[in-house]
Amino acid sequence: MRKFMTGLLATSTAVAFAGSALAADKLLIANLADLTGPTASVSKPFTQGKKDAAAYINANGGIAGKMIELDTVDYGYKAPQAIGQYKKWKSAGAVVIQGWGTADTEALVGFVGRDKIPYYSASYSAHLQDPTGKSDHVKKGAPYNFFAGPSYSDGARAVIQWAAADAKKKGIAKPKFVFMGDNHPYPNAAKKAANGYAADLGFEVGNNIVYSMKAGDFKAQCLSLKESGAQYAYLANTGGSGISLLKSCKAVGANVQFITNVWGMDENVMKAAGKAADGVVFPMGAAAFNADVPGMKLVKAINAAGSNQDHHNVHYVRGVCSFFYMKEAMEWAAQNGGIKGENIKKGMYQKSDWIPAGLEGVCPAGTWTATDHRGHMDVYVYQANVKADADPSKTVPQLLKDGTIGMTKLFDAKLERKAEWLGL
Repeated sequence: MRKFMTGLLATSTAVAFAGSALAADKLLIANLADLTGPTASVSKPFTQGKKDAAAYINANGGIAGKMIELDTVDYGYKAPQAIGQYKKWKSAGAVVIQGWGTADTEALVGFVGRDKIPYYSASYSAHLQDPTGKSDHVKKGAPYNFFAGPSYSDGARAVIQWAAADAKKKGIAKPKFVFMGDNHPYPNAAKKAANGYAADLGFEVGNNIVYSMKAGDFKAQCLSLKESGAQYAYLANTGGSGISLLKSCKAVGANVQFITNVWGMDENVMKAAGKAADGVVFPMGAAAFNADVPGMKLVKAINAAGSNQDHHNVHYVRGVCSFFYMKEAMEWAAQNGGIKGENIKKGMYQKSDWIPAGLEGVCPAGTWTATDHRGHMDVYVYQANVKADADPSKTVPQLLKDGTIGMTKLFDAKLERKAEWLGL
């Protein structure tokens, strides 16, 4: 019922915007979310981070004195619906879009470039990081696309770096690596980069294994993985299907070291997968909620202004960072010709090693230029710690507090900004 009401409210809001002029003291910011589709488990907390950020900003004077009208629409992870919704938002006067998935973001690159509407996605596809289209790895440039955090490719490179060091430590002379994920633009985005980098670091690269982004029984895939002899497997889907995959592999005795992308692991996955998630290594694009860093004070204030929950998982904080990079670019635009697409884009290029004010230690330092939208080349690498299968009656904060689940930071991977990696 709650899902139904969320979708109904979102649709009603969109219709209202499409049929009336936006007040001069308002800024329409479009917010695309998957609240009911296959990536909902990670889109919900990310979306909540953006909604709480908007509530906090409005409670503190808005952006250059204008209040944010955040129009959140659930598109169920269906790219055609996202394209249709984009046209409605454009007609309604949206100045900027906070987007979501890879398939829809890549499909909209031409539209947002033509219409000069900055698009901050939660897709971290490296294809979106070449603003000029000069890279051999992209079909066209993506001058109005931005995202906060490392790309899927750079996240994969970071955890593969860890895997190579781990294999050396264990004395594995020729470790084997296997890439696993659905045959979909999102999991596929990092496939070429991951397999290539693994080979560069001395891994034998096995055949890719496909498993659905929808939860299911993946014992067949796990048996294939077991028979491959791989010691390391990269999971490219979100945590929703990852839970099923980890449980299936544990059931068939596929004792492989799993590494995953930024959407593949969080506190909810640890609770649901239990011991099967213990030891999984994953990248992070921002600090965890409650991390002992200076900027957490502002994150707590943002939470208090919005959802005011006891705990948020790791994806919530990245949503906050995405919104605050956009906010500061819009504030620069307000002082330099007005809040419109071209100026917001220029605003993204005004700083280097940029951390939004007040979020020190929360958002990593980023640098975007007119020729390179690889904002973040440093990647935080973490490992999941799960001591036992969780008591389902306990909440995530309770499980964190009693030590049943947790995470450990392993190292900061500092990736070289190689020209040949742009767009790959």
